[in-house]
Amino acid sequence: MNNRLNFSTAALLTVPPLLWAGNAVVGRLVNQMVPPVTLNLLRWALAFALLLPLAGWVLRPASGMWRHWRRFAVLGLLGVGVYNALQYLALKTSTPLNVTLVAASSPVWMLGVGALFFGQRISSRQLAGAALSIVGVLVVLCRGDLEMLTQVRLVPGDFYILLATAAWACYSWLLMRPGDPPHIRNDWAAFLMAQIVMGLGWSALFAAGEWTQAEVHIAWSWPLAAALAYVAVGPAILAYRCWGLGVSRVGPTVAGFFSNLTPLFAALMSAAFLGELPHLYHALAFALIVGGILVSSARR
Repeated sequence: MNNRLNFSTAALLTVPPLLWAGNAVVGRLVNQMVPPVTLNLLRWALAFALLLPLAGWVLRPASGMWRHWRRFAVLGLLGVGVYNALQYLALKTSTPLNVTLVAASSPVWMLGVGALFFGQRISSRQLAGAALSIVGVLVVLCRGDLEMLTQVRLVPGDFYILLATAAWACYSWLLMRPGDPPHIRNDWAAFLMAQIVMGLGWSALFAAGEWTQAEVHIAWSWPLAAALAYVAVGPAILAYRCWGLGVSRVGPTVAGFFSNLTPLFAALMSAAFLGELPHLYHALAFALIVGGILVSSARR
C-alpha cells in the first residue's frame, strides 16, 4: 500500500461518492414508480446477473461460500438487505441532500459500534470529532432552526437513514473481522457476489412483506429501466470496485475523506435534476460533519 495520494488515485476515489450521490437522486426520482424495498430487490437482482460471468463460480458447492454461509448471511443482511432498502425508504419523505448529509455521520456510528461491540478505544480527538459531526446532523434534522429541536419535528426519512447508517457501521466493522476464504476475499467480484447471494434472500423477504402491507404497483417504463441499470451498475458494482482499488492504494483513512464528497455531489444533482436547491444550513452542516471527521482522524 502506497499512502501517497496522486491524481489518478484521487480521481478513482472521487467516482464512488459521485455514484452514491446519483443513487440518492435516482431513488428520489423513481419513488412514485416502484416501492422502495422492491427497488432494492430489483437493484441487487440485476447486479447479481451482471456479476455472474465474473464470479459465478462462487455458487458452486466447493467454493467455500456455503461453508461460511452464516457470515455472508449477516453481511448480506446489513449491506444488501437493510442499508439500501432503508435509504430508499428515507427518500420517500426526505431529500437526497438531507439523506446524504445524515449518512455522512457514519464515522460517529463507527466509533460507537466499535467501542460497544468490538473493544475499540476512543480518543479525545475522536470524541471531539464525533461531537462536531453530531451537531452537523442536528442542523440538518432541525432544518437550520435550532428551536425546532425542542419540538422534534422529524420526517420518517430522517429516522430511516439514521438506522441505515447504524447498519452500515455494523457492516463495516464486520468486514474487518477475519473469517472469509482467501480466494473469495481477494477477488472483489467474488466477495461482492457472496454477499449479494445471501442479501437477495433478505431483500426478497422484505419485499414480500412490503407487498403484503399495501397494494403495490410498479410503473414499468424506459425511465425506470434506465434507473435500475444505473443503480445496479454504478453504485452497486462500479463504485464498489473503484473504492476497493482506492483503499488498497492509500488506505481507509485517506479514502474516508472522499466519501464525504457525497453530500456535495447530491446538492449539485438535486439542484440540477430535482429543483431542490440547497440552503445555508446545508453548507453549515456539511462543514461541521467534515470538520468532525478531520478532527477525529487527524494524527497527534
